[in-house]
Amino acid sequence: MEARIITDCQQWNDFVEASACCNITQSYEWGELAPHLDVEAMRVGVLDDSGKLCAAMLVLIARAPVLRRTYFYAPRGPVIDDPGSPAMTVLLNFVKAEARKRHAFMLKIEPSVPDGDRQWLATLQKQGLRPTPYASHIRHEWVLDIRPDEKALLAGMKEKWRYNVRLGGRKGVTVRQGTGQADIDTFYRIYQATSERDQFFIHNKAHYEDVLRLFGKGDRAALLLAEFEGKAIAGIIVLRFGRWSWYMYGASSNEYRNLMPNHLLQWTGIQWAKAHGCWYYDFRGIPDILEEGQELWGVYVFKQGFGGYPMRSLETHDLVYQPLVYAVYRRLLDVKRRRDERRREQIEKARQSKEKA
Repeated sequence: MEARIITDCQQWNDFVEASACCNITQSYEWGELAPHLDVEAMRVGVLDDSGKLCAAMLVLIARAPVLRRTYFYAPRGPVIDDPGSPAMTVLLNFVKAEARKRHAFMLKIEPSVPDGDRQWLATLQKQGLRPTPYASHIRHEWVLDIRPDEKALLAGMKEKWRYNVRLGGRKGVTVRQGTGQADIDTFYRIYQATSERDQFFIHNKAHYEDVLRLFGKGDRAALLLAEFEGKAIAGIIVLRFGRWSWYMYGASSNEYRNLMPNHLLQWTGIQWAKAHGCWYYDFRGIPDILEEGQELWGVYVFKQGFGGYPMRSLETHDLVYQPLVYAVYRRLLDVKRRRDERRREQIEKARQSKEKA
């Protein structure tokens, strides 16, 4: 059994897709997006005695803000079905050796396994990893099992959501799969407007072009555009990998929102994933605490109307290589959290004052 850098895309993806830990952010292609994130990708795999992969971890080599020190991050990794196997030790030892070469002060992992998994928690503790409340990937997601037939899936939606799915079609909204640069340009234009309206960060257009180019090669990506009277009014990008599909990005115009194009788009995305053999449709992030008033509450209400269930992943764990640097890093995160909490409180107070006025 030995660990090495893996450069064979097919070998890597075949292993990750077949694993219980399958996630799009551990695909080979996700590492190709690293330059857009100002990071470097390193794909580490462990081969058994027969030369087959038995563990893998896409590691992003990044620099911590303010500290400007290198650290390793595995988004939804490592990928290994038996965390207690010797392969885990071999994998982590190889990554540790690479960390020494690059002067990385820690490895941050967020395995794609359910919260509270006792075997994983025991193994991570044994390997010296420690839990941290500072997650990079949202832990709480909304998932729909799309194995039932379409009739059953529609029946599983809230009545209003079923109505809205059909409303767009009755009002003349159509959905088509985008192709070519012009459609990407259209999606990005609407996405920019959505970002400005809802105040969230988006990458430059080249990032989404590469997402569609890289995952489109294996028909693992779909850009879906909702149109009304020949004009695009909303769009989503859906990716698939193994038995899973993900609603990755969504954009909606400020016009014609009364036609509910987003409901029809999600239904079309579900149909696309189902037609490609996927079992699950991951709507992605929802609030950690499912109570009204929480951040992302409106997003949660929209997603859960399609049916499904919440999925919470194992907490983030750090493997510390340089304790002194890591201690400073944690203090900086603590300060940032307190500052963000104060800002949220101020915004909420301002909102309540406005409502009373």
